[in-house]
Amino acid sequence: MQSFASDNNSGACPEALAAIAAASAGHAIGYGEDPWTARAAALFKEEYGASAEVFFVLNGTGSNVLALSLASGPGQAVLCSDCAHVRVDETGAPEASVGCQVLPLRSREGKVLPEALEEALGVLGSVHQAQPSCLSLSQPTELGTLYSLEELRELAGIAHRAGLALHLDGARIANAAAALGLPLGAFGTEAGVDLLSFGGMKNGLAFGEVLLVLRPELARRAPYLRKARLQLASKMRFVSCQYEAYLSDGLWRRNALAANASAARLARAVEGEPGIELAYPVRTNALFVRMPREAIESLRATRFFYDWEGGLVRWMTSFDTGDSEVDAFAAEARAAARASARPR
Repeated sequence: MQSFASDNNSGACPEALAAIAAASAGHAIGYGEDPWTARAAALFKEEYGASAEVFFVLNGTGSNVLALSLASGPGQAVLCSDCAHVRVDETGAPEASVGCQVLPLRSREGKVLPEALEEALGVLGSVHQAQPSCLSLSQPTELGTLYSLEELRELAGIAHRAGLALHLDGARIANAAAALGLPLGAFGTEAGVDLLSFGGMKNGLAFGEVLLVLRPELARRAPYLRKARLQLASKMRFVSCQYEAYLSDGLWRRNALAANASAARLARAVEGEPGIELAYPVRTNALFVRMPREAIESLRATRFFYDWEGGLVRWMTSFDTGDSEVDAFAAEARAAARASARPR
């Protein structure tokens, strides 16, 4: 039975597995001194510019921590949405590894409000407050919503004028680009991004993520901090070869469009059903839904997914989610909602 709990639960796409198998033939120099890493880095430079520095890492938390290590440190603060992954779901890794504070800002539908950012910058110059050094945004947000390019540029402008770097957590950046009809490179320097945590595991790759450093002066310590932060893979070719396949023929877009389309299909199938309410617009591959507690427990008897207080649940689709699986899950959700509404 296919999972609707997280796109982390899906398998790897055939193209990624084929790339790993091909890279496994014979020997190659370790730690990134191999042709797969060189070719994949060149493809990233085609998307994000020749000055982009490309660092393959082991996982998303590692990419985020490495990025924040380049932009912040003790006595400094990373500003982010009040529901940001770097604040809520990384077990304090940024604070523990970087030594910075991670400070939440007010958001609407997961997106940082410009006025909240301006307010937080009021502590600049105060010796009694951690000094903001980085703004971290997620695209898509943790609620599946999207920043437009104009919204990103506005926040980047505020941050840059105050001397902050802008980090973009792009764990699902392919889903965002596909939804907005944009190339991946749109979320680069033109949008004001200095550091980009580029994810592929949630969109069909087996393992490994990437940190793109788009402001050259921030990259000087990155090779050494990648090792110090436990993110330098010895057999790096098995990470980078997947990204060569991912970027070379539109695989990233095909996988993301498929996941997004499945989420839209699921939203259409349950929208309007009494007892099921879409909490946020469905823009990518995530649905946040409110349901009665009884309906949630009934559906969770056979289907695992995440839920929070107030009857809020999250359903996610993946690159390999089929129409029949969507329709079956939607039917179960509608049945659970109807059963909870029957008088006892």
